[in-house]
Amino acid sequence: MKNIAVLVSGGGTNLQSIIDAVESGYIDGKINVVISNREDAYGLYRAKKHNIKAVFENDENKIIEEIKNHNTDLVILAGFLKILSSKFTRTFENKIINIHPSLIPAFCGKGYYGLKVHEGAIDYGVKVSGATVHFVDENADTGPIIAQETVPVLPTDTAEELQKRVLVIEHKLLKEVVKKYCEDKIRVEKRRVFID
Repeated sequence: MKNIAVLVSGGGTNLQSIIDAVESGYIDGKINVVISNREDAYGLYRAKKHNIKAVFENDENKIIEEIKNHNTDLVILAGFLKILSSKFTRTFENKIINIHPSLIPAFCGKGYYGLKVHEGAIDYGVKVSGATVHFVDENADTGPIIAQETVPVLPTDTAEELQKRVLVIEHKLLKEVVKKYCEDKIRVEKRRVFID
């Protein structure tokens, strides 16, 4: 069983999907701590509701220590709106995953978060968008891609409508990747990720 830490900044719907998957036995792991850089993040409330340690912390060194204290095997960024330093990413190399609401390398990187991602996709006129789960390195959304899934972008879509459709895929994709990670079925060779 893998020990999991989840970092959130907001509502924590992706966190909730992982909590549900762990509690149902779909994921062979245990969420030991949820950490947020925002004191009012609803994700902290979700953690407390499920008897998971909830920590508000802004200092990256203290976040690293908190994660280490729980013998963490996997760090999940679930809507964590803060770029991590190279010290952080090196400390947990190939142990940090993020979910991003587009098909990386499109509509990602600095400034692309939340609704801005979907506004970018609609403004550009793309026909498909989706979600990407990737390993995290010291740059925004540049780590090796683990899995992607697409959704159609309709000509009449608003950013909010596209966001809702992508969120469904995010929950599904993140659960699948975390499950495989906890079963030791993911390996990385340079930028290529293999899933057994």
